[in-house]
Amino acid sequence: MQNTPLIAHIIYRLGVGGLENGLVNLINSIPRTRYRHAIICFESYTDFRHRIQRDDVEIIALNKSEGYDLKLFLRLLKVLRELKPDIIHTRNLSALEAQFIAVIARIKARVHSEHGRDITDLTGENFKYNTLRRMIYPCVNHFITVSKDLETWLTTLLAVSPDRISQIYNGVDHQRFSPDTTQSIRKGPDGFFVENAFVVGSVGRMEVVKDYPSLVRAFLRILEKMPEARKKLRLMIVGDGSTRQECIRLVQKSGAERYVWFPGERKDIPELMGMMNLFVLPSLAEGISNTILEAMSSGLPVVATRVGGNSELVDDAVTGKLVTSGNEVELMEAILGYYSMPELSVLHGQSARQKIETQFSMQAMVSGYLSVYDRVLRPTGVN
Repeated sequence: MQNTPLIAHIIYRLGVGGLENGLVNLINSIPRTRYRHAIICFESYTDFRHRIQRDDVEIIALNKSEGYDLKLFLRLLKVLRELKPDIIHTRNLSALEAQFIAVIARIKARVHSEHGRDITDLTGENFKYNTLRRMIYPCVNHFITVSKDLETWLTTLLAVSPDRISQIYNGVDHQRFSPDTTQSIRKGPDGFFVENAFVVGSVGRMEVVKDYPSLVRAFLRILEKMPEARKKLRLMIVGDGSTRQECIRLVQKSGAERYVWFPGERKDIPELMGMMNLFVLPSLAEGISNTILEAMSSGLPVVATRVGGNSELVDDAVTGKLVTSGNEVELMEAILGYYSMPELSVLHGQSARQKIETQFSMQAMVSGYLSVYDRVLRPTGVN
């Protein structure tokens, strides 16, 4: 097995998140006979690493210091010289500078992928960030983007040749996330799940870029506008992050604690999605959302904001509804539309599941990544 090529995946931190979830899914799905893997974290890793099913994946934390840590790159260089990977694969701007170090370490096969942008650069036009990208991108042999939106951004704004880019959608385990995870096992706080409850749900990092306070405010608007909705309408937001306490305070201020549940960070996501009737993601920016894919695979209609790759996943009025980011009124009306017509939820949920089965399989994702890795290892594919 030591002759099997080694890929060093370089990321900022291994914890709960869409990028990290995609990486773990990829490692779990690539045949052992094709590639070995190591994960190098600029910062650290969490118990999320236990989702990796292989026992031969080394995970290394470089323990980056606060601010700009020059010694980090010396530690990275040492690790790369010890590992001697055949390929390095960096992800997003936060790990991009590792490409310079890979050149110094004489690693010839170098891949970089873009998975989305955060709150500090929603449009991808930040001058400082793009200057850094233009300096380092020549070091990259091949790029991967998780959405067509990001591919267009690379070609138009950053002038990356289309020949150097592969657009590969994230895959989803449609057996693990399935409508067969029935709602008959609903368990939650006392009084939350009532008979015929209609549960609006979301799963994700509760950070500013996900804009969960807008979802909470939209839900509270419905309760204020339609007091009778309190009998059946419920909101569940699964996850943790910097805006969680703000969301809790909004609910407490309105006296709606009985109708909203914040389970925190959980491992039983398929079962929790099985308790939902509608999935909502109010993001300000997205690459390709794993949680949208998982919700669609679970047979849920999806209300999402019209940003990033969301419109590539959600077919408006077919598998869900697209709304303007930050517009609480549109969000409220979209939720009300499904609440008032439960049969539409079922219909759009079925269409969502069908789309996952035909377009977003794990097999298609793995085949795409293997094609890139095989390409950069060939002498003709290396600069």
